[in-house]
Amino acid sequence: MSSSPENIYDEYIKPLSREQRLVLLDILQAELNNGEDENRRHSILELHGLGKDIWQGIDPNEYVRTLREEWDEPSG
Repeated sequence: MSSSPENIYDEYIKPLSREQRLVLLDILQAELNNGEDENRRHSILELHGLGKDIWQGIDPNEYVRTLREEWDEPSG
């Protein structure tokens, strides 16, 4: 397969989610604007999915209920 921009797009970029493509666009734009990746502005979309493994198996309603019970307990 040729590594033309069209083929790269079809094989690697087109299958990405909209959010992932927006992050990629931010990265490319920053690189083209100043050529220095370390100075690029970050997109909030880069945080998508971070920490999801921490919440595996935790019921959100039960978690909130537990927090509310802790708030109601007198500190001492």
